[in-house]
Amino acid sequence: MKKILVLCTGNSCRSQIAEGYLRQFSGDKALVYSAGVETHGVNPKAIAVMAEDGIDISGHTSNNITEYQGVDFDYVITVCDHAKERCPFFPSNAKTFHENFTDPAKATGTEEEINEVFRAVRNTIKQYAQQFVTDNL
Repeated sequence: MKKILVLCTGNSCRSQIAEGYLRQFSGDKALVYSAGVETHGVNPKAIAVMAEDGIDISGHTSNNITEYQGVDFDYVITVCDHAKERCPFFPSNAKTFHENFTDPAKATGTEEEINEVFRAVRNTIKQYAQQFVTDNL
């Protein structure tokens, strides 16, 4: 079984969404983890937009990258430029991937406008996760 780590800055939105979709699409082909270079807690809006698509991430936790130093990952996916730049080096043979998704937590406007940004980012990450599983697992 492959091990996948998804990294972002605070492990609150983008990496949590990606973890949820990668788990769904990979089934029993992979163990999926997510972490941040910091921990900010799982964003309630990320939980809500994933629930709209039938995926429950309410039990996810916000984890720091240092918690996984002993794990030999097959794939490491950074989902923002900040995490890619600050990600510590792990001596492993992990294949690395990078995609800089918009940070929905920085969205401004009305409640509905902010929710639309979260949905748009969710949908983009969903497509990425589905393609990643197709191409790599």
